[in-house]
Amino acid sequence: MRRLARFVTESSFEDLSENAVSQLKIRVLDALGCAVGALDAEPIRMLYAQLVDFGGNARCTLIGGGETAPDLAAFYNGALVRYLDFNDAYLAKGETCHPNDNVAPVLAASEYAKAKGRNFLVALAVAYQIQCRLSDEAPVRGKGFDHTVQGSYAIAAGVSKALGFNLEKTANAIAISGTALNALRVTRTGILSHWKGLAYPYAAFGATHIAFLAMRGITGPQEVFEGNKGFMDSIAGKFEIDWSAENLERVNRTILKRYNAEIHSQSTIEGILELEAEAKFTANDIDKIEIQVFDVAYNIIGGGEEGDKTEVKTKEQADHSLQYITAVALLDHQVMPEQYSPDRIMRDDVQRLLRKIVVTPRQDFSKRFPNEMPCHLKVRLKDGRVFEKEKRDYEGFFTRPMSWKQAVGKFDRLSAPHLDGSLREDIINTVGRMEDVNVTDLTRLLELIPGNKIGL
Repeated sequence: MRRLARFVTESSFEDLSENAVSQLKIRVLDALGCAVGALDAEPIRMLYAQLVDFGGNARCTLIGGGETAPDLAAFYNGALVRYLDFNDAYLAKGETCHPNDNVAPVLAASEYAKAKGRNFLVALAVAYQIQCRLSDEAPVRGKGFDHTVQGSYAIAAGVSKALGFNLEKTANAIAISGTALNALRVTRTGILSHWKGLAYPYAAFGATHIAFLAMRGITGPQEVFEGNKGFMDSIAGKFEIDWSAENLERVNRTILKRYNAEIHSQSTIEGILELEAEAKFTANDIDKIEIQVFDVAYNIIGGGEEGDKTEVKTKEQADHSLQYITAVALLDHQVMPEQYSPDRIMRDDVQRLLRKIVVTPRQDFSKRFPNEMPCHLKVRLKDGRVFEKEKRDYEGFFTRPMSWKQAVGKFDRLSAPHLDGSLREDIINTVGRMEDVNVTDLTRLLELIPGNKIGL
């Protein structure tokens, strides 16, 4: 634990490459676009109602207006970032996570500490590195645990870095968080609920709260990784990461979503839309669609070990059903937040088409994952014609990374219903200069966003 804590405390802005700084800023803007786009979501209104009822000292900014305690800001803003399921991802062989879930807690801690923007970027890079490397070396999905488990270490580390903790307090924050926050994978299996989008924000609340306990002097088990009944013994199995040899570059291997759908669906969506445009068929012409994917995609969104994906009635079920996602892409020629309205989900056209889609795993694709996101599409039409297409990646994958210009376009698309042009421009420019501004320069703008108190 002390080696990990030393990695956290000794990391500096100078350790970041120019590309890593650029990629971090793109992911901050991506997270904020997702957050603004979720302001009118039903679960967000529920969370805001609870904040109004229970309260919290006004220390940190809520996106959309208002202030509360740092741990509650981490929860609420984190729920905004996560709810649309449109934020970034990291693919490891046995784990998938969404590292810009860490933006909200690190931002809250940075605002509390009145930190400079460059310190915020370093703390965020630390959280990215730890979550991604633990996902590489200590996956827990196969053991029945959620990816928020690795996130608990990352959040505590990023918050500790943002607050400027010494080695002792950092080690205690990480140790307590890793001990206390071990969530079950059932969150993402079977009939999906609101908790799919709230599990990581809740971990952010818990780990941020814990970090402040460590700030007061609360201590934690320093052998949380290797100790008797610790993380290795109880959950992950033995692994080794030499934190003294780690850098802050893992953000460059994270990927962004072009479409508002579960991450493993992205190449399939791009492929089916390309095939439709090339072959010039319509959804009404289709007799059957056969999709071959790697095993992770099959198990999570294709109908494998995490449950049937043809019974789709809610937003949470729809954005984790490759059948629904593919069908609605063909019908609407896009997959954006509006494709998950209750009326759209239950319409006959998409419900009929998704049942014509068969998803199967393919072993050679599984071997190519996570360095690629391969899929093979075969569309059989009612007149007997057959069209096929194979993909290895998509626009937004690390082999074809999203540019700042594309990230701005996505931010504008998601935030336009809520923000006027001048405020959007100010937020974009402030994130673009993050290393040269103060965190409060950004949070003051986020408080100006209209959105909270909706439905109250």
